[in-house]
Amino acid sequence: MTNSFGATSTADDVLSGKDLRGKRVLITGVSAGLGVETARVLVAHGAYVVGTARTPFEAEQAEAGIQPHASRGGGLTLINLDLASLESVRRCADALIAEAQPFDVVIANAGAVQAPFGHTTDGFETQFGINHLGHFVLVNRIASLIAPGGRLVVVASIGHRASDVDLDNPNFERQPYDPMIAYARSKTANILFAVEFDRRHRTRGVRATALHPGVIKSKLEQRMSPEELDKALEQINTQLAAEGRAPFQYRTISHRAATSVWAAFVARADEIGGRFCEDCQVSPVVNLPVNSMSPGVMPYAVDPERAGVLWARSEEMVGERF
Repeated sequence: MTNSFGATSTADDVLSGKDLRGKRVLITGVSAGLGVETARVLVAHGAYVVGTARTPFEAEQAEAGIQPHASRGGGLTLINLDLASLESVRRCADALIAEAQPFDVVIANAGAVQAPFGHTTDGFETQFGINHLGHFVLVNRIASLIAPGGRLVVVASIGHRASDVDLDNPNFERQPYDPMIAYARSKTANILFAVEFDRRHRTRGVRATALHPGVIKSKLEQRMSPEELDKALEQINTQLAAEGRAPFQYRTISHRAATSVWAAFVARADEIGGRFCEDCQVSPVVNLPVNSMSPGVMPYAVDPERAGVLWARSEEMVGERF
């Protein structure tokens, strides 16, 4: 697939000239950062966005930041969703089903990033429970609302390169907790979920993809000291130089939203279905070091057999079959 978009493209660049009037989009995590920017650019191009937020305060803040940008009939509605509680997830899904309004795109955007050790309301390790299982239940429950020709876009991360899923020990009961490894497992699960969802729904024209949105400086600063950050960047740039590539650059929030809206409304469905994307491109399947900034998805994250096993194990964990 050839297009003019890449690492330097913003969400506004990607949707330039696009008229999204009549399109309905569900986005989880429309309370800050990437979710707000994704919703903003979509409503600015005429889409109607249903966004999720955990609390009324978050919903009010999001609406204040997004609604003024609506044009061409675009708009925003907020609905309560706490992905750390399957009761909340099911209540949200039931409300959407009761409305019976189809979606052209669902963007699974919300998530926890390198959270300290803890458990969701239902007893799952926090990051796996929120990032994967919460979305697994929500999306599967409302799958019939995704219109034929629609898409599921799952926001994952190149952080998946640090670990495959461990379905025998998802809650870190038999090893010390490592927030980065837990995050990586949850992001690998996100990608595998998209692979299997795509396989199950492509016959009715619904396709699924997962993506890496890019790295933002504030997120790294929250997790690293200045010295750790400097050392990490030095290692990254050494690796990039060895690959003959330009030095690492942080992404703005609009750069980070670009691949989500590209996958949702610009890319060809048959090109991205069941694949992993970054920089508004489909990523190659390659084995890469954890610290490599080269494009690519690890083979285990797009393994169809592994995706089917994760699906079955996830059904067991949440007590529902889809």
